[in-house]
Amino acid sequence: MLSRKKINDKYKKICWIIFSLVLACLTVTTVIKQSEGVSLSDIVHTVMKADKTWLIVAIISASMFIICEGFAVMCILKGAGYKIKFKNGLLYSTSDIFFSAVTPSATGGQPASAFFMLRDGIPAGVVTATLIINLMLYTLSVVILGFIAVLMYPAAFFEFRIFSRVLISGGFAVLCGLSAFFLLMLKNGEKIFLVAFRILMFFYKKRLIKRPDSMVSRLRKAKMDYRQCAKIVVKKPMILLYSLFWNLLQRFTQLIVPMLLYISMGGHFKEAIMVFQRQCLVTVGFNFVPIPGAMGVADYLMVDGFSEIVGRELAFHLEMLSRSLTFYICVSASGIFTLFGFLLGRRRNDRSI
Repeated sequence: MLSRKKINDKYKKICWIIFSLVLACLTVTTVIKQSEGVSLSDIVHTVMKADKTWLIVAIISASMFIICEGFAVMCILKGAGYKIKFKNGLLYSTSDIFFSAVTPSATGGQPASAFFMLRDGIPAGVVTATLIINLMLYTLSVVILGFIAVLMYPAAFFEFRIFSRVLISGGFAVLCGLSAFFLLMLKNGEKIFLVAFRILMFFYKKRLIKRPDSMVSRLRKAKMDYRQCAKIVVKKPMILLYSLFWNLLQRFTQLIVPMLLYISMGGHFKEAIMVFQRQCLVTVGFNFVPIPGAMGVADYLMVDGFSEIVGRELAFHLEMLSRSLTFYICVSASGIFTLFGFLLGRRRNDRSI
């Protein structure tokens, strides 16, 4: 029988998924209502008129967001001595993307990704180090592209509304802080296990755990694995550079989608570059917001940023199409792939018993 804790955890996950679906519906409805006469039929008409070549390029670019994260994780694991198949790396990526989108934290997908790594036989310590490194590089990539956007056109920041500027400024501050925090965790990661030991002993003293010996031994093993993995990665800086490349490419392929869609609608290349620049700042602004998928906030920032360049009506079209590709379709595809990966893995394990 399932324990009460596991039942509560499953109940919370289901509640968050339902909440995310409701929030997605409300977001789309609100955006359409605020779009001053723009309807779904208008958006469909825009897609039908769009240049199909650039539209296909945008779709491919959006799908690369999933693939690149898989390669980034595989790169770190390979440096630690674990060769992973592409389909497994893709599963780590899709599980991270899906659960990050349906939970209120940007790190919500980390436990799901860790689950599949552990199922594949990767030690807990190596999993912990890998996820910390990848999250650090992911966050750093957003900051790097954000600063590039500022250098491209510094005045663009002041063309956003006050609320948007507050979000973008807060995003830069929080993301820079997180990057530094993850770097410290990588260098002093054993403190994570020290906290875990103290929590375990606290539960033991409160008689919530009867025999902590096996848990303590597993934590010690995980601590040794973590130390070994962290040392390997730190001693091989090229691993970090390769993984940073994949993380930067992952962010770039997502951020360039609005630009590609705008070109497909007949937009000029000079204005399209500005759309990309605004999207970089938009991403900095919504990445630290504790809302599933930053729904509502991301949409507001995109419309605010694009309106100054392409006009309000086309900004709504561009926002809806971009979010559909880079978020709603991407998350749905990730969820389906994760579900199949979970079911197929469970059947394989059942046959091996």
